[in-house]
Amino acid sequence: MGDLLLVRHGETEWSVSGQHTSFTDLPLTQHGEEQAKSLAPLLTGRTYALTLTSTLRRAIRTAELIGLTGAVADPDLHEWDYGGYEGITTVDIHRTRPDWDLWTDGVPPGSGGTPGESPADVGRRADRVLSRLDPVLARDDGDVLLVAHGHFLRVLTARRLGLPPAEGRLFQLATGTVSRLSTEHGRPVIAEWNCGP
Repeated sequence: MGDLLLVRHGETEWSVSGQHTSFTDLPLTQHGEEQAKSLAPLLTGRTYALTLTSTLRRAIRTAELIGLTGAVADPDLHEWDYGGYEGITTVDIHRTRPDWDLWTDGVPPGSGGTPGESPADVGRRADRVLSRLDPVLARDDGDVLLVAHGHFLRVLTARRLGLPPAEGRLFQLATGTVSRLSTEHGRPVIAEWNCGP
């Protein structure tokens, strides 16, 4: 069975400031571009049966800078829809909702047509992705590589391991990193996490 490799895109201005970023299509910072380039050696020497990216330019640019060719943009890989909290930091949210927690409370709808998502909503998208990847991984003719976003990849990891979506809270994921989900004795496991050059 092939491995599932997860790449979180490089740094953006909002990942530095801690602002929630889902559909706001920010470019990588210069440091984010350097992070992406530095991941290439970690991903060479493997055969990829499938490579997917989010449709947002920070993920697509990360894939380009790594040197990935033939990556397919998949809308299910977009970041958690932060709804009314798009562009707002957790510190700012806690000023009016001191007990708020993304992993248990989700987000309110946004004014720009973004409904916001709960952990269960993101989990359903992750499950759709995983159900499409399972036959590819089972063929054992290569690995699958996803280039996407922090909170989404954390939920996807929880679901791959058989955990509820909200348990993605257990998997901190830095920008410009590679993680590898594999199998041991037929069960999904984390083989490597949050790796940089």
